[in-house]
Amino acid sequence: MIKEISRRDFLQKSGMAAIGLTIIPGVVMGKKYSGVTAPSDKLNIAAVGIGGMGHANIAAVKNTENIVALCDVDWKYAKEVFDEFPKAQKYWDWRKMYDEMGKSIDAVIVATADHTHCIIAAHAMTLGKHVYVQKPLTHSVYESRLLTKLAEKYGVATQMGNQGASGESVRQVCDWIWNGEIGEVTRVDCCTDRPIWPQGLQAPEHGQWVPDTLNWDLFTGPAKLIPYHSVYHPWNWRGWWAYGTGALGDMACHVMHPIFKALKLEYPTKVRGSSTMLMTDCAPTAESVRYTFPKRNHPEIKKIKFPEVIVYWYDGGIKQDIPGNWPEGRAIANTVIFYGTKDTLVCDCYGANPVLLSGRVPQTLKTQREITVSHEMDWVGACKENPESRRKLSSGFSEAGPFNEMVVMGVLAVRLGNLEKELNWDGPNMQFTNISDTEKFGITRKDNFSVKDGHPTFGRDIEEVMAKPFAEELIRHTYRSGWSLPSMPC
Repeated sequence: MIKEISRRDFLQKSGMAAIGLTIIPGVVMGKKYSGVTAPSDKLNIAAVGIGGMGHANIAAVKNTENIVALCDVDWKYAKEVFDEFPKAQKYWDWRKMYDEMGKSIDAVIVATADHTHCIIAAHAMTLGKHVYVQKPLTHSVYESRLLTKLAEKYGVATQMGNQGASGESVRQVCDWIWNGEIGEVTRVDCCTDRPIWPQGLQAPEHGQWVPDTLNWDLFTGPAKLIPYHSVYHPWNWRGWWAYGTGALGDMACHVMHPIFKALKLEYPTKVRGSSTMLMTDCAPTAESVRYTFPKRNHPEIKKIKFPEVIVYWYDGGIKQDIPGNWPEGRAIANTVIFYGTKDTLVCDCYGANPVLLSGRVPQTLKTQREITVSHEMDWVGACKENPESRRKLSSGFSEAGPFNEMVVMGVLAVRLGNLEKELNWDGPNMQFTNISDTEKFGITRKDNFSVKDGHPTFGRDIEEVMAKPFAEELIRHTYRSGWSLPSMPC
């Protein structure tokens, strides 16, 4: 009988690491080593939030891996998936699933509402589980920073579910820009046609009976518990601040990823948001954000420099200006426009269909790893590799964490828009530096506009808030009693 040894020892002693072989035959390693499934075997995957996008993520991995546990707070919404995997253990509460099946789970897919992404993924990583988390990665800046650091500490394979990151187009956009095809970029405009769900709404005045198939308390999770209403769930939670991040949070992880990656962005130093009427509970119907990113130093990119760049975001029907030489018939929705000193590069969501407005077609060398499987299966492959030689995933948390901070920073800017000023951001310390202790602003709780006999009546129920503590709560949420995050690693 072959003695079971660690995968790391096997690689080092056999010399397999030198030739890049990291998938070791099960007959050599045995069924298990150190209590962990051998890398050549199928992963035991659990999924939390399976009725929507989670179903698609499961479908991408089900043919090669074991789906051993399924968790959802709405068993009517999840029924189709439960029926598809009758052998998988079924759960309402992911905490109970971790307690009962933690030792037999290798990896977790998280596709719940935005506000519970972090808490589910963070606890999974502390248990040594690989995680795939739908976009946006988290609901707040602090949560993004936490997941970034936890991934580094525990050495697990991580991936955010912005699937276009594994496509060829994002890599092509990067190669064109890094090769100097459009020169230095000082401005980028981008937009989306979202939202396609209701936004700009007032919260319901009365709740409804909770369906027997829904656990509303578990859906609420770490957020403030309010009466259930069908306007929140399913799916429409995206437009409500307690659970979602609006159109920006939903689409920026797709649309803006080529910007973040190609321009090697770091923390913004300034941000300003503007929107239609800002409501207490619901995202506005349309919004824009202006980010300022400082000069970056990347000597490994030899053909261009990275000067200060202004990035503009628009949604809800607001679109960027179209350059004079815009291609006839090309749509503007979900589009990115890079303005360089030599040329202008245009691409669609996921970096798709990139073109230069000059009409040139650059011939550049491919500088990045080609991904020939799905976004999810690339993550599965990384889960089975030695952490010290693991492939760099296209949206691992070392990149997705800082990128998602940029995305939710835009949400912050919108929610603080009634301050009517550009906000200075201290990225390393996660704080605004130009909001005073005495500043206040108003948010509309209820719009009381009405018309009677042809005569309008105006008036809004305005909630006045102290700006600084309001901003601090948005940066790092106060969780409901009974719900907590792991500590931030040093």
